[in-house]
Amino acid sequence: MSAASAYPGRWWHLIADGRLQCDLCPRDCKLHEGQRGACFVRQRIDDRMVLTTYGRSSGFCLDPIEKKPLNHFFPGSSVLSFGTAGCNLACKFCQNWDISKSRDMDRLMDLAGPDQIAAAAEASGGKSVAFTYNDPVIFAEYAMDVADACHERGIKTVAVTAGYMHDAPRREFYAKMDAANVDLKGFTDEFYVKLTGSTLQPVLDTLKYLRHETDVWFEITTLLIPTKNDSDEELYQLSKWVAAELGADVPLHFTAFHPDYKMNDLPPTPPTSLTRARKIAMGEGLRYVYTGNVHDSEGGTTFCPGCGTSLIVRDWYKILIYRISAEGRCIHCGSEVAGRFGKFEKPFGPRRIPVSIGAS
Repeated sequence: MSAASAYPGRWWHLIADGRLQCDLCPRDCKLHEGQRGACFVRQRIDDRMVLTTYGRSSGFCLDPIEKKPLNHFFPGSSVLSFGTAGCNLACKFCQNWDISKSRDMDRLMDLAGPDQIAAAAEASGGKSVAFTYNDPVIFAEYAMDVADACHERGIKTVAVTAGYMHDAPRREFYAKMDAANVDLKGFTDEFYVKLTGSTLQPVLDTLKYLRHETDVWFEITTLLIPTKNDSDEELYQLSKWVAAELGADVPLHFTAFHPDYKMNDLPPTPPTSLTRARKIAMGEGLRYVYTGNVHDSEGGTTFCPGCGTSLIVRDWYKILIYRISAEGRCIHCGSEVAGRFGKFEKPFGPRRIPVSIGAS
């Protein structure tokens, strides 16, 4: 790749020994000429940082918003989803590893600029565009430009992320986002270091920033991995922290692990573990706790925080019953339900529809 054809990256500086330091995430990769960061997509060329995946996607699909998962962000709507390649974490249990660990980007990626993506989302009838499949933190410049194009057309934007980034880019990135789902992968540094190659505190910092300094709607997902992050004590500490630092209204999703990538030696998460985790979290006062990647009607249901009525009954990504007003209130008692809501019409449903976006 030549410097002339590469997209200029942000958040970097040259250091005294001549290397270039990337300032996007806490990895602080220090690069010689031609080297790429741990994410593989940010590269030093001619003494500057470039983003090698700008405008290049792993493919587009129209998904239900519940698949992100976001249960309180315009439920039943569709979202145009895409990612690129690479990742700044090294999760041994990655369930999108064929994308996040791809090194064959020329073969993998479709070309699509911000305006094309926004136009495709509008044409599809989607409420939002999601940066997902791999972490949008590493293609932040691309995601932010797409977000600007989407907002010009009244399309919302969603980041599905591990939340592993430095403060300055975090502030610029989330200024462009309307919603996020943040993976809180565990609640110990040991888990993060051994199984993701990262650390816990920057993720907690992202969550606190979203809650206390932005209007971004966000939800949290924890993939429960048997024997790794599913002990009662860890789930108790995680739930207690969310309640104390973020508040009772932040939705928390416990989802089921299946063996993949470098962790094929563990069994899938039993449904009883998800139910146990949900009970612990609700016991700590969290109002909206969900189970995912399983058929569990109770674990997928949104209950009124006032009268306890089942307001949105779900089976996986399928909405069976909907009883929330366009203003986001229980239709029985009028209690406010945390989230972003609007007029509910026919739900998009559980299907995934591939979308073709041609290059300009």
